[in-house]
Amino acid sequence: MHAGVWAALGPLLWACGLALQGGMLYPRESPSRERKELDGLWSFRADFSENRHQGFEQQWYRTPLRESGPTLDMPVPSSFNDVGQDRQLRNFVGWVWYEREVTLPQRWTQDLGTRVVLRIGSAHYYAIVWVNGVHVAEHEGGHLPFEADISKLVQSGPLSSCRITIAINNTLTPHTLPPGTILHKTDPAMYPKGYFVQNTNFDFFNYAGLHRPVLVYTTPTTYIDDITVTTGVDQDTGLVDYQIFVQGNEYFQLEVYLLDQEGKVVAQGTGGRGQLQVPNAHLWWPYLMHEHPAYLYSLEVRLTAQTAAGAVSDFYTLPVGIRTVAVTEHQFLINGKPFYFHGVNKHEDADIRGKGFDWPLLVKDFSLLRWLGANAFRTSHYPYAEEVMQLCDRYGIVVIDESPGVGIVLVQSYGNESLQHHLEVMEELVRRDKNHPAVVMWSVANEPASFLKPAGYYFKTVIAHTKALDPSRPVTFVTNTNYEADLGAPYVDVICVNSYYSWYHDYGHLEVIQLQLATEFENWYRTYQKPIIQSEYGAAAIAGFHQDPPVMFSEEYQKAVLEQYHLVLDQRRKDYVVGELIWNFADFMTNQSPQRVIGNKKGIFTRQRQPKAAAFLLRERYWKLANETMYHQSSMKSRCLENSPFNF
Repeated sequence: MHAGVWAALGPLLWACGLALQGGMLYPRESPSRERKELDGLWSFRADFSENRHQGFEQQWYRTPLRESGPTLDMPVPSSFNDVGQDRQLRNFVGWVWYEREVTLPQRWTQDLGTRVVLRIGSAHYYAIVWVNGVHVAEHEGGHLPFEADISKLVQSGPLSSCRITIAINNTLTPHTLPPGTILHKTDPAMYPKGYFVQNTNFDFFNYAGLHRPVLVYTTPTTYIDDITVTTGVDQDTGLVDYQIFVQGNEYFQLEVYLLDQEGKVVAQGTGGRGQLQVPNAHLWWPYLMHEHPAYLYSLEVRLTAQTAAGAVSDFYTLPVGIRTVAVTEHQFLINGKPFYFHGVNKHEDADIRGKGFDWPLLVKDFSLLRWLGANAFRTSHYPYAEEVMQLCDRYGIVVIDESPGVGIVLVQSYGNESLQHHLEVMEELVRRDKNHPAVVMWSVANEPASFLKPAGYYFKTVIAHTKALDPSRPVTFVTNTNYEADLGAPYVDVICVNSYYSWYHDYGHLEVIQLQLATEFENWYRTYQKPIIQSEYGAAAIAGFHQDPPVMFSEEYQKAVLEQYHLVLDQRRKDYVVGELIWNFADFMTNQSPQRVIGNKKGIFTRQRQPKAAAFLLRERYWKLANETMYHQSSMKSRCLENSPFNF
């Protein structure tokens, strides 16, 4: 796509939508709130014009999309890339257009005391939204939700329907997150007119579209806009500090109730800020760390306000897990007890749907995580859907919550424009996920070129900003650079290190892994005196390929690499290594290249979620780790052994 496309839209694209307004509470139903799902088939068209700008020139948003040309049926949520048979669409870069006609309940359109909000869970990468041809929102970033108050538009006339149009551009530039570049190839003897490619420095496919649920929900015009909860523990008493923000009225009353899982009120308060004390509190513990993991209370907030139209009430319920997180020089502590991360890295990726959210797939993945005995994962390399975070809260799966800061390797990606956007993304991420007890650490980037001269100031700023947004959690970024040249490590709380010994170098030489990994750990810890997580390691294996002695890409070689790593991890986890996350949970799609055979095959499960031999090896290891590190209450040990592959 021509660089001039962005310039043609001018300040409209880069200035709008950057100032964050209001809270980002998940849209839950309550006595005062309703929601209408907009998932299903939308009308869709890609703009195949040479400059990708025809939709704006012809103003496709002003009339139904079908009137300006042919459309396709496109499922939402999903990526648009893999659901059809059009080769051009699979690799399309530029603007695509979605449209949906929505019929709203009459009470929403006639009751002026009702606020109507359109919420888009994720639109990759840049999105512009119109309702009935009127511009209502823009958003930059493909992995976080955004919304628009559309009350005036849907309550301005007798019609109870509205037409929602969303234009999405998946072009990545040096200043997006993740970054990318557009390369034009103009040799007429080799390339057709207008030929260009999107280059990236990350190893997953740049799926695009409406990846997560789209919905319309309501609140009263005086409403609970945001809630922030932080928790602590004083001996056996749980402490829940809350702050509540209200919009629409300066005169209101707030009542706050904390309910246990039986629905009993265990603490209550009033006002917009306070602390609830819970005697003999049930703490939120990770999976396999306690006989009753993932205990969640319910924080019920009740708002009442007097308006010219009479009394207004709003109700919102927020799940709350009481737990603490802390870091020492050599330990990661949850509720004051040492926690060892044994889990996976993941991708939002599956056949046909691409990065589209899918409940059956999500539940299957969590079933496999529990089967493995995994207690944690990292959201590599972008924030995952809100529903994923909710299941982590419910199941006790600990999360390292990572921004889309992957592939930051260009000097121009460390400038002020990129930095400002990175800060805004971290603010959006923290605002969305701050109340999830499963989220124990923020990751601001993955494998940046942090040896470049501007990187020190850049990451010092991003890390400090993230800590200021949320002082209750540690911050990390994930590195694979030489420890002496890394300019970001001094500012993080935990060092996460990726390494692929005997895979990307010393091919096939398993004998080098123990020495090289032990040396790496010693250098990092001697330099920074901070706990270390082996945040990626592994090898590719094509399911069904077998070789003995082990050969690269065979299932035996993948197992052998893992076994060599485990020998060193078992030595160092007694000192300062606090976790290990395999790369990867499941095979996933990448750009086409000679190095990738229909995607990345480093999964311990296939893309269809079937186990390779390495999955059984990891299951054996993770359950042994759980048995060694669990608190040995007999009831919990008995419960754990029901799922364990071992007999004790």
